[in-house]
Amino acid sequence: MMEFLFQILVILLAARLLSEVSERVGMPGILGEILAGLLLGLLIVEETETIASVAELGAIFLLFTAGYKEVHIEDLKASSKKAIVATFFQIAAAFFAGFALGRFFGFDFVESLFLAVAFSPTSIGVVVKTLLDMGYLSSKPGSMMLTSAIFDDIIGIFLLSIVVTVGKYNAFPTATQFMLLLGKLVFFVGIMVILGYRVFPYIFNYVQKMHSKESIFAAVVLIALFSAYFAEIMELDAVIGAFIGGVMLSNVAVAKINDIQSKVSGLAYGILVPIFFAHIGMAVELEALNTLGSFTILVVVLALLGKLIGGFVGARAIGFDSYESFIFGSGVMPRAGVELVVISIGREMGIIGEEIFSAVVLMVAVSIIISPVVLKFAIQKDKQKDTSTPVG
Repeated sequence: MMEFLFQILVILLAARLLSEVSERVGMPGILGEILAGLLLGLLIVEETETIASVAELGAIFLLFTAGYKEVHIEDLKASSKKAIVATFFQIAAAFFAGFALGRFFGFDFVESLFLAVAFSPTSIGVVVKTLLDMGYLSSKPGSMMLTSAIFDDIIGIFLLSIVVTVGKYNAFPTATQFMLLLGKLVFFVGIMVILGYRVFPYIFNYVQKMHSKESIFAAVVLIALFSAYFAEIMELDAVIGAFIGGVMLSNVAVAKINDIQSKVSGLAYGILVPIFFAHIGMAVELEALNTLGSFTILVVVLALLGKLIGGFVGARAIGFDSYESFIFGSGVMPRAGVELVVISIGREMGIIGEEIFSAVVLMVAVSIIISPVVLKFAIQKDKQKDTSTPVG
């Protein structure tokens, strides 16, 4: 017990300190958290099953909080078809780039599929600060990025459920297996929708009247854990259940009180998620990066270009001009969450090798650094275009 407490203390302390350093130099905190894990893995802390379990809780609450705080069902209903079109192009381009790269380097079908899915998600949070700083969040590209990021997460979770099943069978599902997977997913989502619209509101109306302290907060955490556990029972992945549970809970007004959201964020981003990202850093083997060379470089380059080019083409397809399309493509390049969950699951299942795992972690770190710089350049170019255009 003493060793576990010491390890958690050191991991959390290092993650928070380096996250603060990262934020102060203008980079997202996740970069510091991964670096903390990398340094601790090299120096003093060894990966244990207990730490891995705490990190898995971090992955669950990362996806739950994303669904709970960032996805609004009514906003999705009101979103235009344009966002879906733009999202499809940027996901398809990145997915194809990842799969083709894996096959080119001789990885088997399942490994290549995991790599493709890891290429697909977007972390819009990385570039939101840049959009805010430059007064561009409410622009056409900025608004489309936010909407597209929601669809991106939902599609990414569905792809994850497919690839996890493929990993279990070590081959692409047969028609029967695919229908069984789809049936389980539809059944799970159907039950969660019923709970979200019929049961959760009733539960929270009752919980709100309870006298015990923090009842609403405890109910939110219990639903996160229940959703993850229910997904595991249905032979889906826990993080998939957590995300969908969060989305369903986002529709319950009592559960979305600012004070409760703040506490859930505190639990997730203050404790569990930093441990998850630090655990990712601890799992990186630098020797794997040293021996790969061209593969590692191509993972970084193709992952970024896949999103940039796919986003550009998708934005052009829905009527954006070249400057706006470049901004949109730049804004969907960064990764910082779902893809790390994807490769962690693949590694845990014994499917992803250290070379893919370490290369994708490096890609995430590079995307966090590069994307805001490219986005700022793209916005400046658009503003220069507007000021140079003759009036009348």
